[in-house]
Amino acid sequence: MSDLTNVLPVAHAILPQLTQRRSPRAYTDQAVSAEALQQLFTAASSAASCFGEQPWRFIVGSKATSPAAFEKILGTLAPFNQAWVKQAPVLAISIAKTTFSHDNNPNAWATHDVGQAAATLAIQAVELGLQIHQMAGFSQEGARTAFGIPDGYQSVAVFTIGYPAAADAVPADLRERELAPRTRKPLAEFMFEGGWPQPADERYDQAPV
Repeated sequence: MSDLTNVLPVAHAILPQLTQRRSPRAYTDQAVSAEALQQLFTAASSAASCFGEQPWRFIVGSKATSPAAFEKILGTLAPFNQAWVKQAPVLAISIAKTTFSHDNNPNAWATHDVGQAAATLAIQAVELGLQIHQMAGFSQEGARTAFGIPDGYQSVAVFTIGYPAAADAVPADLRERELAPRTRKPLAEFMFEGGWPQPADERYDQAPV
């Protein structure tokens, strides 16, 4: 079932899953099945990557099936995030392999490719009635220590996976964030056809505060 809370208004028609993707903080306690998780990470694996390296790795902690891992991921998060994340049924860490497997040279595009995989996963989640919320507020060293992540791999983000709940499931301050209107910059601020804009053409002043 689609999540129709705070659907993103757009000027040009795009896939509905893209307008419905959001980053909620309110989740139900419904468990995410193993089959659904496998679908999500299969979607992630379909993303493009430099040299077909697929540098993404994911550590998953489910309250239902791997509660110890869930608690370890939770422990890497900043206190603000911990306060609401503990309601989610699944947590995951996205990780980038920082060298190419075919020659061991540095892969400068690894985190870009991990981001592509996570974005693809997020859209598949919408199709399944799920949402994810990606976070930078975590300790990379904490994650490395908690899970023995070896050298040559870099934690990129932590994200929730779950079925979104009504906004009143979270405290008032977070509820405002859940329901705040969603906006995006106009194309003129980031799509530069033909070359970099000259000062007379720049429209950065139109960015929403």
